[in-house]
Amino acid sequence: MFALELASAPVTSSFSDRFGGGSAANGDEAGSSIPPEFRSKYSTSFADYPQPLSDPVRTRIWGPPVVRGSAADPGGPGICAFILTLFSFLLILATFPLSLCFSVKVVQEYERAVIFRLGRLLKGGARGPGIFFIVPCIDTYRKIDLRTVSFDVPPQEILSRDSVTVAVDAVVYYRVHNPTIAVSNVENFSHSTRLLAATTLRNVLGTKNLAEVLSERETISHTMQSSLDEATDPWGVKVERVEIKDVRLPVQLQRAMAAEAEAAREARAKVIAAEGEQKASHALREAAEIISESPGALQLRYLQTLNTISAEKNSTIIFPLPIDILKHFIKPDKKDKK
Repeated sequence: MFALELASAPVTSSFSDRFGGGSAANGDEAGSSIPPEFRSKYSTSFADYPQPLSDPVRTRIWGPPVVRGSAADPGGPGICAFILTLFSFLLILATFPLSLCFSVKVVQEYERAVIFRLGRLLKGGARGPGIFFIVPCIDTYRKIDLRTVSFDVPPQEILSRDSVTVAVDAVVYYRVHNPTIAVSNVENFSHSTRLLAATTLRNVLGTKNLAEVLSERETISHTMQSSLDEATDPWGVKVERVEIKDVRLPVQLQRAMAAEAEAAREARAKVIAAEGEQKASHALREAAEIISESPGALQLRYLQTLNTISAEKNSTIIFPLPIDILKHFIKPDKKDKK
């Protein structure tokens, strides 16, 4: 029988070797007794062929498969865990209803509880909000607040790209979006996030000039938020916002910048004053040309000036004489006679 011959052959070699199909000389003669569909299906060794576990031939040769993760797995809970769990439940039943005070727990709407049973994370993820039950002797739990938390990054002495030392502090807003990861993947997610924020602030501002630090705060905040969010995602933390709070410059640099700004303001003031004088002179010239063309306009201007003077409380009023009256008393020059 073909099944008996297959069972007597070692399982580490292929069917072609056992039935003469390994060489080109006797491959066709010896392998002719094997059905074509069987030959195409089992042309490789059993060790390399990923055949289903329900195949009767494979089961007959190798025996029943071993499923990993079963109770025989040394990584799974053993008999001691089972005994402790059974003892804990019996203790709860023996002390009922007093045991309810230790078994029933409540978490708020903004909280979640991560439960560990004998050191292993309990299936089902975080519990809450509301009431949940624990086994006092073998269960431990930790509450995680899901609300947004803000903290101040301490002032960091940073050397900018143009070799200027500045002190910069910031504010970071974050929240926990996965309580299970926040407990199991990092020891203290809050402390780790604070340290990472300070380091990221130094790294980002170290690539900027002083002018960029002072003028591009929104860009720097967005860059920091993206970097922190990517780094804290394996911790179950979501960084929502980062804001640059204050930029402190050295005293000497502040004085130099103040002097530069004052000089720039004075220069702009002088330019504005010169432009105003220029416009005023053009306006006066145009007004003089208009008044010189019309004698009546000059007389009206004279009367307006007298009205302005008389409106004020002055004890002395000066009446200027028209130049035309004085022409009769002025002797003509010799050049005029000629």
